[in-house]
Amino acid sequence: MSEALPQEGLFELDAPRHAVKPFIKWAGGKSRLLRHLLPYTPSTIHDYYEPFLGGGAMFFAVQQRVTGTSHLSDLNEELVNAWLAVRDHSSELEEALEYYRAHDSKDFYLEQRPLQPVGLVARAARFIYLNQTSWNGLWRVNKFGQFNVPWGQRSFRGLPRETLDQLSATLSTTDIAVADFRDVLTKAQAGDFVYLDPPYLPISDTSKFYLYTEKRFRTPDLEELAMLCEDMTGRGVSWMLSNRDTPQVRELFKHARVVTMKTRRSVAAQNRRDVEPAQSGEAIVVGGPSD
Repeated sequence: MSEALPQEGLFELDAPRHAVKPFIKWAGGKSRLLRHLLPYTPSTIHDYYEPFLGGGAMFFAVQQRVTGTSHLSDLNEELVNAWLAVRDHSSELEEALEYYRAHDSKDFYLEQRPLQPVGLVARAARFIYLNQTSWNGLWRVNKFGQFNVPWGQRSFRGLPRETLDQLSATLSTTDIAVADFRDVLTKAQAGDFVYLDPPYLPISDTSKFYLYTEKRFRTPDLEELAMLCEDMTGRGVSWMLSNRDTPQVRELFKHARVVTMKTRRSVAAQNRRDVEPAQSGEAIVVGGPSD
């Protein structure tokens, strides 16, 4: 059964105003929806799990509630590599990013786009540069794993030293890895909290925004994820999932509480068949020991 989200403004965003914010712009990121999502998260969390990491807006919002370890993961190796560089090599990363800032231009972007630098910091610097200067901050690859997003006509800002220091300190006790959600979710136990923001299934066969790795997220993956979520509820694990509000999502997660709302999508479509209404349906699926 689904229910409508309470009236806007009923809940206050309880993340501290000085909290560290995402350093990556990620398609489908949840920064704008945090005030709707946070009321459904536990006030105290033992271990935190986020296996579809992206920009990590939810992690940054709740990380001060975590008394154990935060386990952050994704299948996008370049994304995970960037998080590791920010955590472990902030000084070297700052220097590498300054090189990109000094050379930033459309021609430079097009030169960097096909390159595959070697080394954790070099790869991370390129990733962050492309993320800030590509069209709409989109990270999209073809079936061969090659980045193919046009230049976004935006200047590269880099990451200030103070921001890198804050990020590195915040991430110092986290576990960050390339991992499949199937392997991650079996580890969560009672008292833990899992936030899930998987790639939304495309609204048409021409949609390409879910190709953020060469491995595509399809209907069977969402079905398996729904079963794993039901299993977590049985183990006493609190969890929450964000997804497009569709009959399929409501049916797959009928074992949990589904709260619906309207939201504005931030990524424009390149094909008329991919265009969603200005206000599209969003589902917040909540599960755990109380359900």
